[in-house]
Amino acid sequence: MYNVLFLCSDNSARSQMAECILNRAAKGRFQAYSAGSRPADALHPESVALLSRLNYSTAALRTKSWDEFANPDAPHMDFIFTLCDEIAGEKCPNWPGQPMTAHWGIPDPAATTGTPAEKAAKRAEIFRVLDTWIGLFTCLRMDGLDRLALKNRLDTIGHGE
Repeated sequence: MYNVLFLCSDNSARSQMAECILNRAAKGRFQAYSAGSRPADALHPESVALLSRLNYSTAALRTKSWDEFANPDAPHMDFIFTLCDEIAGEKCPNWPGQPMTAHWGIPDPAATTGTPAEKAAKRAEIFRVLDTWIGLFTCLRMDGLDRLALKNRLDTIGHGE
């Protein structure tokens, strides 16, 4: 079982989506978590509503600081993905065990603008992209790639290649 942490600054929308998507797709291979450098006070309600409409369990979701995952009794992370450009440039905690990292920059569903229909369409598109990237990630043969090849593949996923 591989532990995966999805990070963004607020931990209110896209990292929560990614956590839900991977935990559903995990099939016993992955356990997903999410956190933020400056977690919001609450989850983004429209993003949670989207997850609920897609039959994802949202009852246990909450915003969390990345500090929860940097302490000694936290689960050991194998992979850490940053999902927002802002957090990719921040000084991250020292993660125990040297997890594999990659940046998968994607817009914030909580920051979408436009009419309610346009915002809903943008959130759905962000969800679709995350679902595609996570699907590609779960198809990787972890034992069939050396560390450098795996890192290269993780980087290309977030660039849509």
